[in-house]
Amino acid sequence: MTRPTPRAVFLFALAVPLALPVATGWPQVWFFALYWPGAVLALMAADLVMTPPGHRLRAEVNAPGRLYVGRPGEVTARLSVGGSTRPLPVEALLEQSGEAEAPVPVAGATAGGRLELRLTVRPLRRGLLRIEALWLRWRGPLGLIERGRRQPLDLALEVVPDVRGLPEAALRFFAQDAAYGQKSQRFKGEGAEFDNLTDYAPGRDSRFIDWKHSARHRKLLCKEFRQERNHQIVLAFDTGHLMLEPVEGLSKLDRTIKAGLLLAWASLYNGDLVGGCGFDARFRHFLQPGRGLPYFRHFQRFTAGLSYQTEETNFTLGLAELGSRLKRRALVILFTEFVDTISAELLLESLGLLTRRHLVIFVTMRDPLLARLTETPPDDFARVARAVIADDFARERAVVLERVARLGVHCLDTPAPALSAALLNRYLLIKQRGLL
Repeated sequence: MTRPTPRAVFLFALAVPLALPVATGWPQVWFFALYWPGAVLALMAADLVMTPPGHRLRAEVNAPGRLYVGRPGEVTARLSVGGSTRPLPVEALLEQSGEAEAPVPVAGATAGGRLELRLTVRPLRRGLLRIEALWLRWRGPLGLIERGRRQPLDLALEVVPDVRGLPEAALRFFAQDAAYGQKSQRFKGEGAEFDNLTDYAPGRDSRFIDWKHSARHRKLLCKEFRQERNHQIVLAFDTGHLMLEPVEGLSKLDRTIKAGLLLAWASLYNGDLVGGCGFDARFRHFLQPGRGLPYFRHFQRFTAGLSYQTEETNFTLGLAELGSRLKRRALVILFTEFVDTISAELLLESLGLLTRRHLVIFVTMRDPLLARLTETPPDDFARVARAVIADDFARERAVVLERVARLGVHCLDTPAPALSAALLNRYLLIKQRGLL
């Protein structure tokens, strides 16, 4: 594909205002007005000759085997121009299909007939992202002629949840309490397994004082308990249409998956069993709880397969099916979303049945849009109306969360950036107090 550049079009169009004075003032020499467009056409022809044709520009494209949702990846294009060492300005653009940010063209100039361009790809959803072709565009040394070429690629890149840095993030939490080291240790806490007796110190809970042994040894002694292990941790993901809402460029479902992966790694490292499920209008995914860090790969594949659905979530069916598949008491972490008190009625009823046998953490993400609308200065009536409506939604949300907490459910309603840390802290608190 060859075409003139905007510079060539401008220079050629400049012949019209230059020809008008000649044609009106000196009509006998009107043919002088043709010299300018003729000179432009001659320069364009010379630039065309000096511009390398498409078959001399070769491109080798290297793409990563997988991409992480919400994280930019790089596709490398190595270009070489045969038979030319003159610097050649080249611009490259990827043709892609799938849920990803719009591609941005990358430009550069060859040096010694070679050039390496790094094109950024940022997927917004899990699944497959296809790179259909690579578009190349280059200009001649005069900038009057532009050539282009489409090189088919047909690359399929797998987009998976972002797991980079999860072990390091989890270990930072554990290192604060110095609970984990190279040797096997006993984990002190408020669990149900008795560990030993220790001297009473100011600040200890007086309920743990062992009065019988204190009277025998004539000093106050406290009981210490050991944190229990081998608990079942089940992460339940709501995959309905409300979880498709984007928060800071990433869907709520993908943000909860990232927080769930961090918690799964920490739980497996802690000796617990981790499983998961996904449901919306029907129960779609289930992973039987397993133990050991190698099991984290199974959980990662499970979260990668959680599909995006546009149907409304059926909490009655989903939570009832989950409860029937769990044969022993477990910590169920429900990642979901609701709109108002009316849509949350069935959710509350199902949670009440689930909490009779299991311990539940109810996890939602605080919408930053509501905070921005309520904090906007009331400069006009429209902003006041939006602020009042947003405040009503926030009030109804607080009512639902209060009703959920009354059922004995642990509630987490945090901003998206703080979700992972808040969830991991709540898990460690539950383990320390032995609530399971």
